[in-house]
Amino acid sequence: MTRIEVIILAGGRGVRMNSDKPKSLQNIGGRPMLEYILSGAKSINSDRIHVVYGSNGEQMLERFSQEDVNWCLQSESLGTGHATQQAISHVDKNAIVCVLYGDNPFVSAETISKLVGLASTGQLALLTAELEDPTGYGRIKRNTDGTLERIIEDRDASESECKIREINAGPLAVPAMLLTRWLARLNNDNKQKEYYLTDIVDFAVADGITVATTQPSQADEIAGVNSRIEQAQLERVMQMNNAESLLSHGVEIVDPARFDLRGTCESGKDCRIDINVILEGEVRLGDNVTIEANNVIKNTVLGAGVTILPNCVIDGARIESGCTIGPFARIRPGTVIGRNCRVGNYVEIKNSKLGEGTKVNHLAYVGDSDVGQDVNIGAGTITCNYDGKRKHRTVIGNNAFIGSNASLVAPLEIGAGAVIGAGSTITKDINSDYLAVERSKVKMIDRRKLKRK
Repeated sequence: MTRIEVIILAGGRGVRMNSDKPKSLQNIGGRPMLEYILSGAKSINSDRIHVVYGSNGEQMLERFSQEDVNWCLQSESLGTGHATQQAISHVDKNAIVCVLYGDNPFVSAETISKLVGLASTGQLALLTAELEDPTGYGRIKRNTDGTLERIIEDRDASESECKIREINAGPLAVPAMLLTRWLARLNNDNKQKEYYLTDIVDFAVADGITVATTQPSQADEIAGVNSRIEQAQLERVMQMNNAESLLSHGVEIVDPARFDLRGTCESGKDCRIDINVILEGEVRLGDNVTIEANNVIKNTVLGAGVTILPNCVIDGARIESGCTIGPFARIRPGTVIGRNCRVGNYVEIKNSKLGEGTKVNHLAYVGDSDVGQDVNIGAGTITCNYDGKRKHRTVIGNNAFIGSNASLVAPLEIGAGAVIGAGSTITKDINSDYLAVERSKVKMIDRRKLKRK
């Protein structure tokens, strides 16, 4: 079986992006571009992946420390050929090598497989495309019989050569023995004094090796990122693709141009997403979920019939069927909200469980708590869960009623059916079906008798 190894050139510093972050770590769709390339390389069952990084690439090694890749340092930025030289000594001489680019995130597994398939017959395989405006790309110059003659870099192209519309998209595949031989012959006799990987095409032609080409199934696959403008353009391309995928699965998205998916989303039937919604991480929607405008939802499961009213932030939660959340609610990690609950405006819930039918309607904070079924938590209520050193839990039994503006000082247990009077500060456990009221007496003073200054 043919051995496949992938070299990813990820040494770009992102100078034009005015960033201290390596270019391959810049995000598209909430993930570093290199993550997409690694995913594509894995999807073709490659035997080994080599990533060439630049002198500012320590962040890359830290971000992808769990990845099973061979990291190769390119200490000087001397071109794509020089970058490939840093990895080729680690490649099995009998392998097919596929070279990809860390700022070219949309290359599909299908396209990579086509390149590898062509190279497995002993050819040099290149990915090309025809563009209306080929500016910035190396041009594919062909002979009169259509065979590929050479690649001319944009900087070195003559006026007539600049008019060629077929361009070199970058990715290529070739037997490792051929690539090793050609890389040793590279020189930097060009305007930029760099070692161009594309010069191997000249060597292939001279050696009588066929240079085969293939084109991507989608035009967006060749798109790269060299500036913040191009990054923003690719972001919108990805988001439109994400929106179209959800639309095809039956999700109603009011305006796809104002929707962002920065992760994955599984959806049931008859879901509706309004404008300016951001879904991050892994999000799952049951049937008939409605997400109204201006919500951010991350790593969350929403059950059937859940409604998220505008302007909520929900992260790391599970919200069971029939709940209504918001507007202006914040649900933090570790929260599980049972069926048919109501969490209203300016309510924050963190690392807590709410039983079925419980209501927290206004201006409340529930943290590190286990709340039973059909509990009512009044406006202004807070669980005081932090003593300055440790977090403590509050337990509230079924059918309890917590009056407005109550302070529940944890660790604390309030029994089933208990009632807490409005304005109370509760510091000890309350038995089931008891009424607890903690208030100082009202003192009334006739203002007319006060001494005036």
